Amino acid sequence: MAAGPDAADPARSSATTGLAEDLAVAAVVQRRTVRVLSAGQILGGIAFGATISLGAILAGEVSGEESLSGLAAAAVTLGTAFTAVPLAALARRRGRRLSLAAGMAIALVGVAGVITAVGAASFPLLLVAFLLVGAGQAANLQSRFAAADLATDATRGRDLSIVVWATTIGAVLGPNLTGPGEAIGDLLGLPSLTGPYVFTLIGQSLAIALYLLALRPDPLLTAQQLVIRRATAGGSAIVPRSDRPGPARYAIFAISAAHGVMVSVMAMTPVHLLHQGATLTVIGFTISLHIAGMYAAAPVFGLLADRIGRIPTILLGQAILAAALVTASFGQDSTLWVTVGLILLGLGWSASTVAGSALLTEASSEARRTRRQGLSDFLMSLVGAGGAILAGVVLGWIGYGGLALVVALGVIATSALAPLAAPRRRASVSG
Repeated sequence: MAAGPDAADPARSSATTGLAEDLAVAAVVQRRTVRVLSAGQILGGIAFGATISLGAILAGEVSGEESLSGLAAAAVTLGTAFTAVPLAALARRRGRRLSLAAGMAIALVGVAGVITAVGAASFPLLLVAFLLVGAGQAANLQSRFAAADLATDATRGRDLSIVVWATTIGAVLGPNLTGPGEAIGDLLGLPSLTGPYVFTLIGQSLAIALYLLALRPDPLLTAQQLVIRRATAGGSAIVPRSDRPGPARYAIFAISAAHGVMVSVMAMTPVHLLHQGATLTVIGFTISLHIAGMYAAAPVFGLLADRIGRIPTILLGQAILAAALVTASFGQDSTLWVTVGLILLGLGWSASTVAGSALLTEASSEARRTRRQGLSDFLMSLVGAGGAILAGVVLGWIGYGGLALVVALGVIATSALAPLAAPRRRASVSG
């Protein structure tokens, strides 16, 4: 009986078998990872929603200057920027489990600081506290990359978007806890408007415990181990081996620009609606719908990114962002149209972020991936912080409608640079 090719080459047979076993292990760990990260995003979303809906109002009241209200969102996003790279470095050395838990722990200290600062009427302390809160957002952002550590090229957008989608539950619930939170705050004797942060404290504490106890085995450490083992087995279905700096840089730009556009408009919406006579309940509901737009449709954009491509999905996001800005600008006197604009703003952000994150991950070699992911989160947060700071000035200068049109420059730049992101694809088609 003739021997098969594998029998003639035992080394090749062993390598093939080992690769198959590695892929099977990765698939099992990936399913568990997505479930754990999704649960963590629900808990982290509660904290994010409450912080965003009340931050601008608290900053305005404590400082006594409405023009400084945008500094709350700016401080959170700066805190996210400052902790993004260190948390990414910690993840590379010790894994996602410790990195995500550390970000949430820092944010937990920040939330306690917010309550203390409002009680002491200290604006500097309030800003420092919001800086620390930003670490929690950095952890939430890193979760989407953690979902891609063991994903295949064919499912990276989908897996990443499922974790982004899970944020919907907590993020929509968070702003709507304002009323119950105030009641609890009154019972506990907390300063005005800080009661909802009780839910933030609980959510972040549970998220820390979840990551430390349930995110095992660690997805990033597992991926790193599998890369080393596959180096001699041939092929790689999980981690791309080639590095494409051009598409990676475009992905970082697209993610950062979309975030800057979103934060600039969203941060000033509570102040604008308050001027229009809206109640805190209405403001909280509006922000919750916006956050739902950010996360609820993420799986749709993830599937689109896998099927029609990362760059086409990013461009779809730019079209939605443009529609959002036009709606918010020309409908600025109507709470309904402002709400519609914010929903579209969230959807555009979602498409750009999901597709951009998938593109960044697959365009980066394993050696550069984690560092680029940290850099991406740093830059998007820095741009968001700058946008939030300038948004308050622009709001006072040309109003909410003018602000919406000014930030459209980010949409225009992202769309114009798209052709530069895939030179190899054009060459392969022409050839």
